[in-house]
Amino acid sequence: MDNAADNNNSAISSLGLSGEALDEARKTLTAKGGSIVEILVQKKAAQELELLHALSRDTGIPFWPELPEEDLSGDFTGRVPIQYLRRYKVLPLKLPEGTVIAVNDPSNFQPVDDLRHLLGIEGVPLILSTQQAILSAINRAYDRSSGAAEDFIQDMADESADSIISEIDGTADLLDDTSDAPIIRLVNLMFAQAVRDRASDIHIEPYQNALAVRYRIDGVLYNTMRLPKRIQSSLISRVKIMAKMNIAEKRLPQDGRIDIKIGDKLVDIRVSTIPIAFGERIVLRLLDKSTRMFSLSELGLDEKNLDLLDSLIKSPYGIILVTGPTGSGKTTTLYAALSTINNPDINIITIEDPIEYQIEGIGQIQVNPKIDLTFAMGLRSIVRQDPDVILVGEIRDRETAEIAIQSSLTGHLVFSTLHTNDAASAVTRIIDMGIEPFLVSSSVIAIIAQRLVRVLCSDCKESYVPDDASLAKVGIERAQLRDNRVYHQKGCQACMHTGYRGRSAIFEMMVMDDNLKKLVLKTSDANQIRKEAVQAGMLTLMRDGTQKVIEGTTNIEEIFRVTRM
Repeated sequence: MDNAADNNNSAISSLGLSGEALDEARKTLTAKGGSIVEILVQKKAAQELELLHALSRDTGIPFWPELPEEDLSGDFTGRVPIQYLRRYKVLPLKLPEGTVIAVNDPSNFQPVDDLRHLLGIEGVPLILSTQQAILSAINRAYDRSSGAAEDFIQDMADESADSIISEIDGTADLLDDTSDAPIIRLVNLMFAQAVRDRASDIHIEPYQNALAVRYRIDGVLYNTMRLPKRIQSSLISRVKIMAKMNIAEKRLPQDGRIDIKIGDKLVDIRVSTIPIAFGERIVLRLLDKSTRMFSLSELGLDEKNLDLLDSLIKSPYGIILVTGPTGSGKTTTLYAALSTINNPDINIITIEDPIEYQIEGIGQIQVNPKIDLTFAMGLRSIVRQDPDVILVGEIRDRETAEIAIQSSLTGHLVFSTLHTNDAASAVTRIIDMGIEPFLVSSSVIAIIAQRLVRVLCSDCKESYVPDDASLAKVGIERAQLRDNRVYHQKGCQACMHTGYRGRSAIFEMMVMDDNLKKLVLKTSDANQIRKEAVQAGMLTLMRDGTQKVIEGTTNIEEIFRVTRM
């Protein structure tokens, strides 16, 4: 191990770092301990990849930028605390060719020797890897070894109220929680599995003889757990305590919020309860705050629509509406648009419910009905803040619509959302709110309808020759197909046997040209407006979706599922 330390120093010296930087790093190491590699990276004296490549070259230890996921063994998790591995950035890996230990700093040999002795793996070789790769692998290993739900529901009939009402720190890592209370471990497992499976919602549903837990993954609900009725009260009370709700009140709907950390993910959970026949039903909406925002080019727009949207969001004034049902990605599209135009030259202010992502350089207001901070009231105040661009989370009533329209007519670009089935119906909806048609035609510059379709898993999707009836269902002509084939789902381990992994958006972009504006002044009939827009070149949601079927991104059934009305 002394040779490793000497080679480590040699590698660090060969990077050409200044003597001052090296001396400062060594002083920090002496005073606080830790890893020389981590200290140099934190102080931005060296790039981690360059440093690890140099260490690998001088010590002869192989460098693996990424660690395997599928072959990761969790045999050690019951014997080694997760905090120990995270602190020293070490991890034993049981691979088909043998066991190795991944390290970030080979000169920090004491933790490696202790780990070898503790696990009885003396003499196993080392590999180098990045801090992020090691920490992510540690989190995956402990997540997978958290146990099955069935292990946590044994002997819960005798559980006391004290074991339920034990608050945990909302920002503490659930993988660190070693509580022996089965109900706490069960709820932690439920959250960890949902995050791992990319679920957007958790549904806890009481029935006469059981308690069902379902996850919404890529927009579709899947049965996940079926728990005994006797643990219903304990589980629901645990969730309500974490969300700071009143556990004694079971007759009225309640709303709450939970902030948790699972591994390297920060998750904001919105909790809603309602009383039903067999108890309280809970729906939890999960928002991974560590997920980066999408850019416009990643939303699934074709080249024509991407160029069109890019020009629309740079308009000096007017209203751009994004429509669609709940969960169709409207907010994601608006955030991508704001991020594209966000720069120090313009003042952007939003009012949202809730604020889903924090965007640097943008003023964001959270709606709070308890103090009468509604969309209308907030919007009225925003216009006095000298904004260039305004985002209103949703137009829900006439007052909000009137202020948004007045703002657009006085030189502001306004983004907002509506709950309608397609772009043409948005015009009808606004006029039904009591807005005069001439105000709609003079303020709205574009209406975008969208849906999210599930993307076929690239590892297992299969091609086939579709029948004529299936093609006719979504308006595809056989001449449009490549080799007369399209794809459908199969299912594998990578996609949890669903056949789908991730989602992409399909769009219907209706630009309010002169002909459409004249038509809106005469009628609010959505069918006539849609017909005129199609004649002007608008691609309907189904037409945009069929292009993704032809490209092999999704399948016919998925397009039909999200576009039928």
